[in-house]
Amino acid sequence: MKPDIFDPSHYGSTRLADSEAETLPAWAYTSPEFYEREAERIFMRVWNFIGRAEHIPNPGDYFTLEFAGVPVIVVRDDAGRLRAFVNSCRHRGTILVEGEGSCRAFKCPYHSWAYALDGELLSAPEMQKTSNFDCAQYPLVAIRLETWAGFVFINFDAKAEPLLAYLGDFTENLAGHAADLVCVRRKVYELKCNWKLFAENAKEAYHIATVHRRTINQYASAEVARYEYVEVRGQYAMNYAEHPGSMALLKGDSGFPTIRTLEGRARHGTLSPFIFPSTYIAATIDTLWYLELHPHGPDRTTLVHGACFPRAVVERPDFEVVVKNYYKRWDITIEEDNAICEMQQRGLASRINGRGRFCHRERVVHQIDNWVLDRVLGPGAKARQGGAEC
Repeated sequence: MKPDIFDPSHYGSTRLADSEAETLPAWAYTSPEFYEREAERIFMRVWNFIGRAEHIPNPGDYFTLEFAGVPVIVVRDDAGRLRAFVNSCRHRGTILVEGEGSCRAFKCPYHSWAYALDGELLSAPEMQKTSNFDCAQYPLVAIRLETWAGFVFINFDAKAEPLLAYLGDFTENLAGHAADLVCVRRKVYELKCNWKLFAENAKEAYHIATVHRRTINQYASAEVARYEYVEVRGQYAMNYAEHPGSMALLKGDSGFPTIRTLEGRARHGTLSPFIFPSTYIAATIDTLWYLELHPHGPDRTTLVHGACFPRAVVERPDFEVVVKNYYKRWDITIEEDNAICEMQQRGLASRINGRGRFCHRERVVHQIDNWVLDRVLGPGAKARQGGAEC
């Protein structure tokens, strides 16, 4: 008989302290049922990061994405306000627009229903013969959108707490990096792996000596940088790594000066917050970059890498020349991570597998996994399962 994968007793050993715990069972990364529960209880209820406001700087600018099964339009309206809508015509559900661009209105490619940038239905050809039809009753379905310092988040739950409450003291910890920041490059990757695998990879230093032995390990190894765990308040976890130079440059490459607005330890290393459930940020001495994950299924994820610098740096005459050193580092190391995460997915998909243990350098991996279990298993599940064995 097929086991009930949502029985809390299966996860008793993962619920133990990280030094004693076992990893999640393979089905947490391969099961369509487990993924659908994540979509329902996590992605439909929390704040999800979807990029930077300067991606669409002008009224009429828009971009689209699919997030956990929901097609989304993000647009800047005529008043300059950012808005998000379900990318689906209110007539018979057709996708309205794909990709990104600029427009004065959205017209459905099927029957030409047209919508204003604020979602209002402007026109619906020949619908005057439909009894009691009123355009005002059929606007695009709105999605909550809030921002902090140019970082854009959406939430599918109208009753969820405000973004700033969700982020907690993240805004204080990143204030020095976020001042007048500009995203200068977005690079998109389509991964054949579960979203959690890439999230976990981003938040542990254990793999650096192996996967990044010729790159990051040459100047910010786990032994040198330590990747200290930082206690925080809010729906995120964070590490701090102290190292010579910039985390965003390969050893020997030149870069930009330290960001002027940084204070304290931020001037000497890298803060790396992970906003639950699926956003990694690395804020080092001269730049900030993010890894934005869009889940599509148990084994498919879109990764967006964003590269951000202070506006004053972007305006330097040598910016386009020097920034190539940063792009080189990111392009190499992201491909290293992508490859190993896809290999891990293939291994977990085996019909026969077992569970492992966490290394002391995987504390946040254990935290991510338990954050997920808290929501997937439901309220009270932790208390019911106690110390049950798997």
